[in-house]
Amino acid sequence: MIKINNRSRLKIKATFLSLEMGYRFLISLFFLLAGCNHYKYIDVPPRQTSLSGSDFYKQAAAMNWAARDSFVVKEILAGNVPGFLREFKPINVSVTDSTTGKKINATYYVAPDYLSIGTNDDWARINISPKAAQKIADDFDCFLPTKKMVDDIYNAATVKLEPVPMYAFRDSTPTMWQHHLIIEGQRKGSSGLIAGIKKDVVISGKITRDARPDRVAIYGWHQLDSKPIQPLYTGHIFWWVDYSQGIRLVYRNIKVDGKWMDYADVLKDSLLKRLLCDEEFCDFYRYSY
Repeated sequence: MIKINNRSRLKIKATFLSLEMGYRFLISLFFLLAGCNHYKYIDVPPRQTSLSGSDFYKQAAAMNWAARDSFVVKEILAGNVPGFLREFKPINVSVTDSTTGKKINATYYVAPDYLSIGTNDDWARINISPKAAQKIADDFDCFLPTKKMVDDIYNAATVKLEPVPMYAFRDSTPTMWQHHLIIEGQRKGSSGLIAGIKKDVVISGKITRDARPDRVAIYGWHQLDSKPIQPLYTGHIFWWVDYSQGIRLVYRNIKVDGKWMDYADVLKDSLLKRLLCDEEFCDFYRYSY
């Protein structure tokens, strides 16, 4: 029989107390980190195709916008999205209620880069119409950003690159591939939320107030001084797609003061809509297809 004196008992008790405190600290740290909104994984289906980004552009080289749209939608919905694009990044915003003086905080989650096809080792950004983009967004429980959100995303970005305009064959598929390669040359392997490389296809109240039907709204392409090259614009018909237009997906649920809300409900609220929209009218929520 082993005898334990009082001094040994005190040491053992102190050791157990230390272990218990360490355990409690780790549990607290876990829940703290879980609530820090570091990222959100989007439920993209497992990859069912082996088509790489470079192979996509080889096959799509001679396609018109409609054929390219169909090709992209088929591949994306088959899970052909690089892994890094499935981890959405948080954007924190706030608005103050002028009546009560209360500050309302919100977080929404955005793709770290523009919509792309392929794997982490061979991928490429793609350019599609808002109708094709909306189909993909709906399937992934996402939506397209507003003008204000594009500004907020740019401000939060960790990788900001100088826009590179191109002037010949702007709507051709080979030009789109070339522009992707130029951006990759600029990026030089930097990772994180990227901005300044594309104009965004956005949702905007200007769409419903434009007398011309079937418009697309575009905005952004911020320069390094944070000023966008492209003001909010609805001059193009929806099927005009060129190398400079990108699709940034946003998870459709917004965390507003700790409560999840659908983005459309946020935009319909007279106060909360200012979290996402700075236009006079914020009542265009999605493109039809």
